[in-house]
Amino acid sequence: MSVRTTTITAAAATVVTAALLVPPPAPAAAVAPEQRGRLLLTLSGTEHTWIRGVRLVCPASGGRQHPHAAEACAGLAAAGGRPDALPRTERLCPAEEEPVEASAEGDWGGAPVRWKRTFRGACALDAATGAVFRF
Repeated sequence: MSVRTTTITAAAATVVTAALLVPPPAPAAAVAPEQRGRLLLTLSGTEHTWIRGVRLVCPASGGRQHPHAAEACAGLAAAGGRPDALPRTERLCPAEEEPVEASAEGDWGGAPVRWKRTFRGACALDAATGAVFRF
């Protein structure tokens, strides 16, 4: 056996061994229903002068969705899927900011979610909702 064949064989064995050591992804059924959700999250400025949105699917599956999906899903799971129940972060925010409207529509744990609130600015929104509306 040549050195090249031995090297290729060793490399292939290493790849196969590594693939066998990586645990398979948890099946979707392993996630409790109260931690599952699909939400369309939107943000808009005063009088809808701008708008942006993102889809959040929990548990987070990667791909092209919310940029902080894992953290947002964890926060919503702890809050039972209710944006009003998200843990608030105390911080000082500027007194004068442009108001921002946040909304969430979809389902969480099989129950419908329809939520909308206006915050005095982006800082107040982030303090109240954390990673959920951080997109």
